[in-house]
Amino acid sequence: MNTIAFAGLGAMGLPMAKNLLGAGHRVHGIDLNPAALAALAAAGAEPAADAAAAARGAEVLILMVVNAVQAEQVLFADGALDALDAGGIVCLMATCPPAAVENIAARVTAAGRRFVDAPVSGGTAGASAASLTIMAACARATFDELAPVFGAIGQRIFHVGERAGQGATVKTVNQLLCGVHIAVVAEAFALAAKMGVDLAVLLEIMGGSAASSWMLKDRGPRMLQAEPEVSSAVDIFVKDLGIVLETGRDAGAALPIAALAHQLFLASSGRGDGRADDSQVIRSYYALNGSR
Repeated sequence: MNTIAFAGLGAMGLPMAKNLLGAGHRVHGIDLNPAALAALAAAGAEPAADAAAAARGAEVLILMVVNAVQAEQVLFADGALDALDAGGIVCLMATCPPAAVENIAARVTAAGRRFVDAPVSGGTAGASAASLTIMAACARATFDELAPVFGAIGQRIFHVGERAGQGATVKTVNQLLCGVHIAVVAEAFALAAKMGVDLAVLLEIMGGSAASSWMLKDRGPRMLQAEPEVSSAVDIFVKDLGIVLETGRDAGAALPIAALAHQLFLASSGRGDGRADDSQVIRSYYALNGSR
């Protein structure tokens, strides 16, 4: 059993922390939301007064926060890193730019702790079902040591490299493909709608053709709904495709299709749909085409 400090009890973080409890780990939760802390405590976690108190005595500190700025706040400003056991492991599982991850890793290792760059994919459904994909970059021995922790929250667990930033790069590529796939499904549906084609029929045809994709089958039905339940918000892809473009600039790599997809998500957010399900990027196409 590991003692784990878990920072970030949002839509994905809370079920992840609960799954760690279910696997027999001790968990100290860190979050600014009292309701999230209370929900975790009700599941058996031990409350802590602040980030430093949560990390004190822990072997592993998992960061499932919104971005790199929040990770730095918890680690350095709030004192969690100094409170963590000497030789303890900081595991950053949030989606962050590779360059930011490398910078955080350097500061963590300079303080005598180990660092694991391990972003996840699978959304809230994967977090709840403990079926996340984990893309971990760290020393192989550290990866093996974290196997029971990763096994409690994920099903597809990969060691993608030894260097911090490599996990973030894999996640960045994943988000590039996901964002572009959602946008291009919306574009295809918007064209069909403009021509008066029944989108339910179109979805059934395309779902069984060479044009099919996981995103078509998952987001396509939600594009047919006026107000679908939010699985992943538009603003998530505004952020993540922004990270994709930042990574491209750092690498000197042109990403024109990702840039266009980012603009479409940004347009949806700018019109007030940032908290809508990301399938509703289709509204940007309807606005452009003067339909619906």
